[in-house]
Amino acid sequence: MNTKIEKIKNFRLFLLKQIEDLTTQQLNEIPTGYKNNIIWNLGHLICVQQNMCYVKSSLSVAVEDKYFSPFMPGTKPESFIEEQKIKNIKKVFINSIDKLHSVYDNNIYKNYSPSPTIQKAYGFEINNIDGALEYLLHHEGLHAGYILAIMHLL
Repeated sequence: MNTKIEKIKNFRLFLLKQIEDLTTQQLNEIPTGYKNNIIWNLGHLICVQQNMCYVKSSLSVAVEDKYFSPFMPGTKPESFIEEQKIKNIKKVFINSIDKLHSVYDNNIYKNYSPSPTIQKAYGFEINNIDGALEYLLHHEGLHAGYILAIMHLL
């Protein structure tokens, strides 16, 4: 069992617990001075994990495109996300990590293409899947901070 993947999953479960009492409206609200909202941040974490683990390994993403493309870095919420889609995003938020965990030991991530942009921006050396997982731990914490900051403004 990969402990980094386990930590990412536990952290995601913690985030879901933090936001469980928020309404659909609150999850969609973009506070003044912010460019995104809580539900976009969850989708973004799914997207970045898929990109760092699958795309960089020359593999197809393991989620439907509706949970990937709209949440790419540089995007922002384009429309209100309804309750059912929010439930689906929350489900994929956990299931995508379970899928990663189940296939990690099969060594499918062996053709990893390093990401010089992230190496330069954050000082991480990401040359393989284990480097990607290390980066994801940092990235998940960064966006948890955004989510908690937005919650205080609701």
